[in-house]
Amino acid sequence: MDLVKTNKNPTPRGAQAGFFEARDGVRLRYATWPARHGTSRGTVCLFTGRGEFIEKYFEVIKELLDRGFSVAAMDWRGQGRSPRVLENPRKGHIENFDQYYGDLVTFVETVVLPECAPPFFVLAHSMGASIVLKSLYHREWFNRAVLVSPMIGFPTRWVLNKTLTTLVGAAVSLGFKGSFIPGGKSRSVEEREFANNRLTSDFNRFERTRAILNSDPTLGLGSPTFGWVSAALDHMKDLQQDSFGKSVLVPSLIVAGGHEQVVSYLAIETLCRKMPNGALVTIDGARHEIMMERDIYRQQLWAAFDAFVPGGGV
Repeated sequence: MDLVKTNKNPTPRGAQAGFFEARDGVRLRYATWPARHGTSRGTVCLFTGRGEFIEKYFEVIKELLDRGFSVAAMDWRGQGRSPRVLENPRKGHIENFDQYYGDLVTFVETVVLPECAPPFFVLAHSMGASIVLKSLYHREWFNRAVLVSPMIGFPTRWVLNKTLTTLVGAAVSLGFKGSFIPGGKSRSVEEREFANNRLTSDFNRFERTRAILNSDPTLGLGSPTFGWVSAALDHMKDLQQDSFGKSVLVPSLIVAGGHEQVVSYLAIETLCRKMPNGALVTIDGARHEIMMERDIYRQQLWAAFDAFVPGGGV
C-alpha cells in the first residue's frame, strides 16, 4: 500500500506501509520507518487525532527520524485509508472508544513489539492522546509519553456539558446515532477556508494538508456523528475520574496551546495535576494542532520533547 505524497509533502525515506488485522478482523493501515543511521534510539509510536491520517504527519515523522528514532504510525478505524465505519465514508463514527483502544493494543502487539526497536515512546495528538492515556493506565509498553492537546473534555462554549450529554443521549436513543451532529459537514476542516479555523495559525501547513486531501480525497473525514460524540463523552468521563489520573504512572509530558479552542484546557490541567508523573507545558498563542503550528510554537514543542524523551535532540 503506497503512501500519498505531494510536492510539498514528500514521503520520508524508508517507509514500509501495510495493514494489520484488528481483533474483529478489520484491516487497519500502518506505516513504519527504521532509524536512519542503523542504531535506533528507540521507537516513537505516533498516534493522530480525529479525522487525521498518516500523511499529515510526514514533517513530524522526518523530524523524529532526524533525531535518531524509528517511527511507527497507524490510521484509526474510520480514518485515512483504514476502512470506514458507515456507508457514508465522510461520517466520523465509532460505536465506542474501546474499539480504538483495542486497535491500539493490536497495533503495538502485532507490529510495534515484533518489528520495531525498543525502548518505546509515544507522541500523540488530541483523540489519539486520550486513547493512549487508557493504554498508559492498563499497560507498561511505553517508557515515556508526550501527549499534545489531549482530548480530556470538550470546551464549555460547546454548551454546558450536561446539556450536550442530554442532547446527544436523546438523539442516539431516537435512532440518530449515525447522523451528523447539528451543523455537521461532509468536508473536513482543512477542506474549508483557513480563516477562522481553530486548528492552526500556520497558513502554509494548513494549505499543505488541503493539498494532500486534494490529491487523494478519500483520506478526508467530515464532522462526527451523534454516535461518535456519545462514545467520546463516555470515554472522557472515565478519564476525568480521580482514580484514573492517580493510576497513570508512566512519565508523561502534556503539551497544550494557550489558544486552545477545540478541547478543554481546564480538563487537561485538572488531569495533569492528578498524575503522579505528569507535567504540563503550555505554549502561549498556539492553537489545537501544535505539531501543525507556526515554527515559533513548534520549536517550543520540540524543545520540550527533546528535554523529556531520552535520546531526543538533533
